[in-house]
Amino acid sequence: MECTVRWTGLSGMTFLAETGSGHVVAMDGAPEGGGRNLAPRPMEVVLAGTGGCTAYDVVLILRKSGQDIRGCDVTLKSERAEKDPKVFTKVHFHFVVRGRNMKANLVERAIKLSHEKYCSASIMLEKTAEMTHSYEIVDDNAPIQQQ
Repeated sequence: MECTVRWTGLSGMTFLAETGSGHVVAMDGAPEGGGRNLAPRPMEVVLAGTGGCTAYDVVLILRKSGQDIRGCDVTLKSERAEKDPKVFTKVHFHFVVRGRNMKANLVERAIKLSHEKYCSASIMLEKTAEMTHSYEIVDDNAPIQQQ
């Protein structure tokens, strides 16, 4: 895996990251640090990537478990150390899983497997942060709309 990050110029603190798969992610700093608030902060991107990593796992595990999953949202709330390096010290993941006749034990298992075995991002963050999880299941008995 590879990524190149480039500072966009002498004014401001905007950076563009180009991933090995050819995608571009913009990042910027806070105004008090010389940024212009044009894009997410780098640590916000770390948090978003962790959310994407674990949501991906949960959906995949639930599908493989035969669950009729129709949606998965995860909200991450974090705290950071006050002094440099300002690592994450706490991260709470709240999942909202939508589907038909979802089994709570399988949702719990999917979240646990993601955080203990598959999601490399959350496993890395766990080295500095206390990780907590919660979830809710929304029963979606409406048929899927075909477009």
